[in-house]
Amino acid sequence: MTTARLPLFPLNAVLFPGLVLPLNVFEERYRAMMRELLKTDESEPRLFAVVAIRDGHELAMTAPGMPDPAAALHRGPAAGFGPAPLDSFHPVGCVADAATIRERPDGSFEVLATGTTRVRLLSVDASGPYLTAETEELPEETGDGAGALAEGVMRAFVNYQKRLAGARERSLSTSDELPDEPSVVSYLVAAAAMLDTATRQRLLEAPDVAARLRAELKLLRSETAVIRHLPSLPAVDLTQTPTSPN
Repeated sequence: MTTARLPLFPLNAVLFPGLVLPLNVFEERYRAMMRELLKTDESEPRLFAVVAIRDGHELAMTAPGMPDPAAALHRGPAAGFGPAPLDSFHPVGCVADAATIRERPDGSFEVLATGTTRVRLLSVDASGPYLTAETEELPEETGDGAGALAEGVMRAFVNYQKRLAGARERSLSTSDELPDEPSVVSYLVAAAAMLDTATRQRLLEAPDVAARLRAELKLLRSETAVIRHLPSLPAVDLTQTPTSPN
């Protein structure tokens, strides 16, 4: 399998292939990463690996634009992640391609990246100005019955969206508005459904597309049943996705 050493960007979120990730980069270790990525010619991909932080390991500064003064005593690329950073992260992440990196006057960065391929973390190196990881690309296996499962997931997702949004105009009205390629459907639904980080991580790590779709079908039916009994859910707030700070 293909391996590569990439800059590592830990988040309290899961990135999926094909999904867009906006970032507000203000910590020095991640500023250094973006400055290095900017050295790559615009015609080449500016790649880094995004990995979700395990529950109970989040000690790094994450407030958008407002670093925690108490955390400033702990410096360096592995600050907040302990003596063995690899143990602080989920084992599977996603490579991101930074299409846009804009430096602000204060030295922070506004970044817009897109997920590309899944990778497994093999090791983490904290010897430089920012974390890097040796990564192994994971194959995208389709699995049995992915096409039929994708159709079922699309129907369930449309029903879920209508329930969540109270059948307002912002909800999807027909499955024609969703893609029909099974892997794309699987990642779109994983990112768009109201799921916690641990559940999203399990979907990212699914052994193949069919397994991911089967899990999503079960989740969507369960969540839709819950929403049906909670008609007062604040749908507008729930369906908004905030910018991810570093």
